[in-house]
Amino acid sequence: MPEAASSNGDDAPKLPPAKPAGAFEGETMTRRAVFSIGGQALGGAGIGIVGLSALGFAAGTPLFEQADEIWTAVGPPGKFAVDTYRSTVITLTHGVGEAGKTTAYVRMGSPDLEETQAFIAVSTRCAHLGCPVRFVEAANNFICPCHGGVYGFRGEVIGGPPVRPLDRFQTRVRDGQVEVGPRYSVTGDFDPVRYRDPGEFTGGIWNVLFPPRPSTPPAP
Repeated sequence: MPEAASSNGDDAPKLPPAKPAGAFEGETMTRRAVFSIGGQALGGAGIGIVGLSALGFAAGTPLFEQADEIWTAVGPPGKFAVDTYRSTVITLTHGVGEAGKTTAYVRMGSPDLEETQAFIAVSTRCAHLGCPVRFVEAANNFICPCHGGVYGFRGEVIGGPPVRPLDRFQTRVRDGQVEVGPRYSVTGDFDPVRYRDPGEFTGGIWNVLFPPRPSTPPAP
């Protein structure tokens, strides 16, 4: 009588590996593998294009290079008063036409309010979302028409959602003209800091949580 096959299956005949459905004799790559590899190749190419573009943009952007300071003459000192602001147009960026200009409110410094600057230039960019504010002389306040932000005579927040006072611009007097220069931000106590974007706090721990871009000019 033939011997019984081992119960552990060691002597059982081994079957050849199963071929994928639809495979031909001698075929080494299935359609599924083709589509899988092709999809991975397309994905890798897309990632490479986006990644190289981002790297090229980052390499070509002067992250740490400060732009040249731009100073705009806005008139003789006698043009400005202590108790009100005069609206002036200044240049922020050369070579882009009207898009490179902005409005600043300028007044003569008051000995009761300021100690370090002879002239005060206040930015019209709201510290909430960047909407243009307007100085209302009857109320001696700056009003933002977008979300109800209200600033006092010095630019301090007295109502609405803004998170800090209005930004300011550096000023100086050259050749009998008041000149307005780079923008800077201030804390709630009007201490100057490098300028921040709208919505960013200034002062204390906020200077760490919202660090300025390296290319921003230093505060005065």
